[in-house]
Amino acid sequence: MDENMPPIYSKADPEPGPKIPPPLVPPPPPPPWAHRGRGWMFFSIFLLVVLVGVTGRWALGVLEDLGAKGGALHRRGRELLEVVVEDHGSRNKIAVVDIDGLITGAILNGVGHNMVTQLKDKLSLAEDDPTVKAVLLRVDSPGGEVMAADEISRAIGEFQKKSGKPVVASFGGLAASGGYYVSAPCRWIVSSELTITGSIGVIMHSYNYRGLLNKVGVMPEVFKSGRFKDMLSGDKSPDEVLPEERQMVQSLIDETFDRFKQVVAEGRRNANKENNGKGRTLVKDWNQYADGRILSGKQAYEYGFVDELGDFQAAFASAKRLAQLRDAQLIRYEQPFDLANIFRLFVKSDPPALKLDLGMELPKIQAGRLYFLSSTVLH
Repeated sequence: MDENMPPIYSKADPEPGPKIPPPLVPPPPPPPWAHRGRGWMFFSIFLLVVLVGVTGRWALGVLEDLGAKGGALHRRGRELLEVVVEDHGSRNKIAVVDIDGLITGAILNGVGHNMVTQLKDKLSLAEDDPTVKAVLLRVDSPGGEVMAADEISRAIGEFQKKSGKPVVASFGGLAASGGYYVSAPCRWIVSSELTITGSIGVIMHSYNYRGLLNKVGVMPEVFKSGRFKDMLSGDKSPDEVLPEERQMVQSLIDETFDRFKQVVAEGRRNANKENNGKGRTLVKDWNQYADGRILSGKQAYEYGFVDELGDFQAAFASAKRLAQLRDAQLIRYEQPFDLANIFRLFVKSDPPALKLDLGMELPKIQAGRLYFLSSTVLH
C-alpha cells in the first residue's frame, strides 16, 4: 500500500474524531393518578368494598326468593338467616336457640340488638313457621342480670302457650342460677350428670373502699337530698350504713328470690302436667336446696329440677318425641353478614388492650344491680 495514500475506513470501524454523546431524552410524564398518592389506593379499595357489598345484598335477595320457594337457606325476620345444622331429609324442623355466656340486656356489637331481643326474634320465627315443630334451648350460662333472665323466661313460657310447640332445654357444662331460671318454664329439661346447675338465689355485689381512702388521707364529701340517697355507696364507713338501709336492700333481694322460686315451682308443675306425669317432679323439701348451693346434673335429677340425664342428642330425641315426630331437620337462626359492621371498623378506634384468656368469660358485675348469678364465677 502506498504510504502517500489516505487511510481507508470500513463502515464497521468507528469514525475518527471526538465522540458525541447521544441526546438526552426526558422520561415520559407519569399518569395523572400517580400524583394522588396512597389516598387514591384507599379510595379504590373503599369503592371495591361497596361494590362487593351491593353485589352481596343482591345475591342475598336472590337467596331469599329461592328460600320462599323452598330453598334450604333463606333470609327471614329481622336480619336472621335459617341455617340447616343437621340434615335428616325431613320436611319438619326443630330450631336450636342458644343461651351462651352471661345473660345480659346490654347491646351486642353496637348493632342495636341484645340477647333478649334476639331470642324473642328467633322464637317469633319458630312460631310463624308451621314446619318448625319444637325448639331446643341449648344453655351454657352461669346466669346474669335479673331483668334479662326474667324477660327470657317469660318469652319462653308465652311461646309455648301461644304456639303449642314444646321447648326442650339442653344443659351444657354450666346452667346455674339465671341459666336455670330461663330453663324452668321449658316443658322438658335434659342435663348431663356433670353439669353444674342449681345456684338458685339472688346476689347483689359491691365493694367498700372507705378503709383504703382513710389510709391515703382522702375524705369524701357527699351532698344528698335524703338520708338514703347514697345507699350502697362504697365510700361510706360501716358505722354510716343505717340499719334501715340494710333491711331495705335485703327486702329487695328477698322479693326477687321469691320470684325465682315461684318461676321454678310453676315451671316444673306445668311441665309435669303437660307431660302427663312422665317427667320428674320436685321433691317435697326442694326449698332447702334453693339456698344458692350448686348442684351436679345427677343431684338436680334426683331432686326433680331436671327431667332426664343425657347430652344434646338425647335432648334432640326428646324434642322429637314431644312433638310426635319420627325425624326432623335441625336448624338454627343466625345473623347474616352486614356491610355496616365493616364501616364501623373505620370510625371506631379503641385503645389496645391486653386480654388474659382464663378459659371462660368472667362477667362484669356492676354495683347496685341484682343478679341471678352462680357463685362459681364470683371468686
